[in-house]
Amino acid sequence: MVLRRDAAADGFAEGLSMKVAFIGLGVMGFPMAGHLAAAGHDVMVFNRSPEKARAWTEKHKGAMAQTVVDAARGAEMVAMCVGNDNDVRALVPDILAAMAPGGAIVDHTTTSAVVARDMSKLTAAASRYFIDAPVSGGQVGAENGALTVMAGGDEAALERVRPVLMSYSKAITRIGESGAGQLAKMVNQICIAGVVQGLAEAMNFTKHAGLDPALVLAAVSQGAAGSWQMSNRWPTMAEGKFDFGFAVDWMRKDLGLTLDEAKRNGAQLEMTALVDGYYAEVQALGGNRWDTSSLVARLK
Repeated sequence: MVLRRDAAADGFAEGLSMKVAFIGLGVMGFPMAGHLAAAGHDVMVFNRSPEKARAWTEKHKGAMAQTVVDAARGAEMVAMCVGNDNDVRALVPDILAAMAPGGAIVDHTTTSAVVARDMSKLTAAASRYFIDAPVSGGQVGAENGALTVMAGGDEAALERVRPVLMSYSKAITRIGESGAGQLAKMVNQICIAGVVQGLAEAMNFTKHAGLDPALVLAAVSQGAAGSWQMSNRWPTMAEGKFDFGFAVDWMRKDLGLTLDEAKRNGAQLEMTALVDGYYAEVQALGGNRWDTSSLVARLK
């Protein structure tokens, strides 16, 4: 059972579906919006390149809009999965002008905490809600409907849309007020950067030592060194395959946001800054769109 706006009241009542707009149909947004449609929600999608929107409507039950305003018109929830802070700042005013009163904008874009707080103030002034809700789990998690959502914003508003978000999520955690979801995503990226660099050096050592990477994986992954990254990226790192997954360009954007926030709050992120520099070296190798596990490519 999900939530539907009661036309006679400013709130949500239990019903069969929700009127949802989804903005941004990239490698994450495309399957996420698909899960919403499969769950029975009334979904309208918008993408800057209409070809992706048309491809989505051919695959899923739903409709496409020619503009953001058309997509958001009357929507009870508008989900966004776009590029960066500037995209979010540009889209929100148009969405607010069109969506239903009391509705919620759920932003799955990884942005700064600053923009999340600014957009929350803007939406509150228009009697709407803004929830910063970055995700972890990558393309595979999006396709399998198993994303982890880190949320910041009004607690009651999040609870209203939680059943809808569960269409593509396995866990949704409210971290705190506006911006807290983005800060938690930064923690996530700090952890990933350190783990992947460790795996890159471990793989480099494995090969220099003349060991079989498959046997090392079988042994080490069962102990304290085991991780999602090891289980899912070690084999492809051994083969030098990186044409998939979360792109280096995206990781550098995220780490840039994280390092900027650390300057504001005083956190020491020496390892994160170091790994960000290593990713710059991967970009120089032409690996802008390689998976983040391509850190191993810079090691000879």
